[in-house]
Amino acid sequence: MSDDEREEKELDLTSPEVVTKYKGAAEIVNKALQSVVKECKPKAKIVDICEKGDAFIREQTGNMYKNVKRKIERGIAFPTCLSVNNTVCHFSPLASDTSELQEGDMVKIDMGCHIDGFIAVVAHTHVVQDRPVTGRQADVVAAANTAAEVALRLVRPGKKNKDVTDAIQKVAAAYDCKIVEGVLSHQLKQFVIDGNKVILSISNPDTRVDDAEFEENEVYAVDIVTSTGEGKPKLLDEKQTTIYKRAVDKNYHLKMKTSRFIFSEINQRFPILPFTARALEEKRARLGLVECVNHDLLQPYPVLHEKPGDYVAHIKFTVLLMPNGSDRITSHSLQELQPTKTIDDPEIKSWLALGTKTKKKGGGKKKKGKKGDKAEGEPMDATNGGAS
Repeated sequence: MSDDEREEKELDLTSPEVVTKYKGAAEIVNKALQSVVKECKPKAKIVDICEKGDAFIREQTGNMYKNVKRKIERGIAFPTCLSVNNTVCHFSPLASDTSELQEGDMVKIDMGCHIDGFIAVVAHTHVVQDRPVTGRQADVVAAANTAAEVALRLVRPGKKNKDVTDAIQKVAAAYDCKIVEGVLSHQLKQFVIDGNKVILSISNPDTRVDDAEFEENEVYAVDIVTSTGEGKPKLLDEKQTTIYKRAVDKNYHLKMKTSRFIFSEINQRFPILPFTARALEEKRARLGLVECVNHDLLQPYPVLHEKPGDYVAHIKFTVLLMPNGSDRITSHSLQELQPTKTIDDPEIKSWLALGTKTKKKGGGKKKKGKKGDKAEGEPMDATNGGAS
């Protein structure tokens, strides 16, 4: 077998080594998320928390695969973002930003880690308070969580992307919330965070994706964003954008010396996966990034907003479609929720009653789970949005 063939063969979940790398990245990003949630306190600076999340991932991945012959790339697959209240996504400010968290803020935390290009991403919603989450804040988190639980049960071999799109909209409506437009769930591949197989958050005439069927040994980042508002977020200020990804298929000879310097640094340090402008020298980056974006060398991840007063929740997880069922490898437990709505719809209840593991034929012994572990394949209770 040639090196090329071996490389091709090892790229999916049929290789135990690949599964190990996905799970290793997931373990790190789950711990990083846990550490970020602990930092979400009143008066904490958002940029400091983002920095701590990124530093945790860099440090933990840096300790792995140190003494191997082939250099293994590892580190941040998506920079830590903290988007507060009606801010929908991608808020990861520069060092000069002074934004702080306040008591009662609803914080969406979004981050990703990779080992050898095998990516694990996660997003979680946390309200900055020590008491249960109530009212419409609880509704919107329960909507996102229940939609995520339904999606986990429908992203399985033989099902289609459209099945998931229709189901998550139905769940959000049950909580009198909207699924936010323009959010895509992508297939993940080695060093590819936005694969071609896509699940739309909302099907409408403006956004079309190819019909696709899920297959065994695929990996997906399932991305659910819910809102108490209209679910049609707007870009308010391009200057807030700090996360970019190199558009590898585009080339252009930049005119400005600053732009060329910045672009050269990006190509060396962040050739494929998304990065934050915070990692570059701020004054130079502000100047140089503009020309790079104007000529499509970089793909921006804009900071989007719903209307003031709207609550937005975000849950994202990575799932491996293994031969024995779906394995959700990234998550974080929710605060106690006391939503104003409950799920009465029989179809949603039937989705939630599905397990996530494929039952094996024969009467093999069942492995005992660790004490306190939530059984991943268990049906979910629909009464309170799945919060524990």
